[in-house]
Amino acid sequence: MSALICGSLAFDTIMTFEGRFADQILPGQLHILNVSFLVPGLRRDFGGCAGNIAYSLRMLGGDPIPVATLGADGAGYLERLKMLGISTEFVREVQDSYTAQAMIMTDRDNNQITAFHPGAMTHAHTTRIVPTPDRKIGIISPDGRDAMLQHARQFHDAGIPFVFDPGQGLPMFDGVELNQFIDQATWVTVNDYEGKMLSERTGMDSAEISRRVRGLVVTLGGEGCEVWVDGVRTLVPPIKASEVVDPTGCGDAWRGALLYGLERGWPLDQCARLGNRVGSIKIASRGPQNYVLPPGVVEA
Repeated sequence: MSALICGSLAFDTIMTFEGRFADQILPGQLHILNVSFLVPGLRRDFGGCAGNIAYSLRMLGGDPIPVATLGADGAGYLERLKMLGISTEFVREVQDSYTAQAMIMTDRDNNQITAFHPGAMTHAHTTRIVPTPDRKIGIISPDGRDAMLQHARQFHDAGIPFVFDPGQGLPMFDGVELNQFIDQATWVTVNDYEGKMLSERTGMDSAEISRRVRGLVVTLGGEGCEVWVDGVRTLVPPIKASEVVDPTGCGDAWRGALLYGLERGWPLDQCARLGNRVGSIKIASRGPQNYVLPPGVVEA
């Protein structure tokens, strides 16, 4: 069984600021903000939501199929996917664009400031979802605006159940569009902040949203996550990490585990528990695709 993963493939430039952002920004002077952060730590990683989710699902033994775009500089990423045994059937190369780029700065409290250049991602809508008997599930993760709208519609029309996970792309859509996504989706996942924005724009609280889909999950970082099914809330507790090194890609690692469980028909709270477990392993490694899952992680 394969999972179609719609979203970005990106190069992440990750910088470490050894202080706290809050100590460098004067709240009363935001209208003339002009700050500079010294970042002694810097590295470049393979990233993007589709790539990170695919990596997580593949590490668990799943069969991810990214539906995404790369730029003229993306040959290395394409080879990496092939090396990992991840299908590149629906990875399209756009020669007159750069691959999407994320510049992420993390402070000592694991707060992050991100600048994102979409590049080839703006062409993602030109790739269509093609249903086949073995493609049983999908996910809409942050991507180009047109791609998210069109791929959700294509999943729905093809009868492929999918997760709507708007992430940082949520502000691109108004209440009408978000209601449409919810009507088309099978499950919805957001973090706590995104959940509040989703409720504000749709006029529905978490209980109401969960009644329109098979389930809603609101991730709470170090506090675990809320699983909502038919208006009933269940708190799934966190898994304590061995150490907190880098939060980049933790949400995507969680979503790969979510897809693994959903593919197998698990209850949503069981999927969330595996997600919390994989997220706690990822946060102990630098970069979104550099962690290794220990044997037996699914059965733990």
